[in-house]
Amino acid sequence: QVQLVESGGGLVQAGGSLRLSCAASGRTFSNYIMAWFRQAPGKARDFVASIWWSSGSTYYVDSVKGRFTVSRDNAKNTMYLQMNSLKPEDTAVYFCAARGSFVLSRSPYEYEYWGQGTQVTVSS
Repeated sequence: QVQLVESGGGLVQAGGSLRLSCAASGRTFSNYIMAWFRQAPGKARDFVASIWWSSGSTYYVDSVKGRFTVSRDNAKNTMYLQMNSLKPEDTAVYFCAARGSFVLSRSPYEYEYWGQGTQVTVSS
């Protein structure tokens, strides 16, 4: 049974940093793309960043480029999202997700597995 478990969310002031973790279990993810999405209240679930598990290549939406860094630790089967220079507009529930393909998708409907989410709140 595949499980994705996020942790690391919290309350931080604008300009601060947080690191989210996504612990994956239940299968081998070498042929998967792992991604971070976020969802603010009343809004759609938006793609944030992704990493190809096998190669470590990454992709970011423009709004987080230069501030967020996605990485993975193969030995721990864990993906991370380092978030720096946080802004109030980054406030959302952050989800990790897995897609069994080498083709990037920014649509949440293309991802088979999801974590339960972790709240990130950035105060001004």
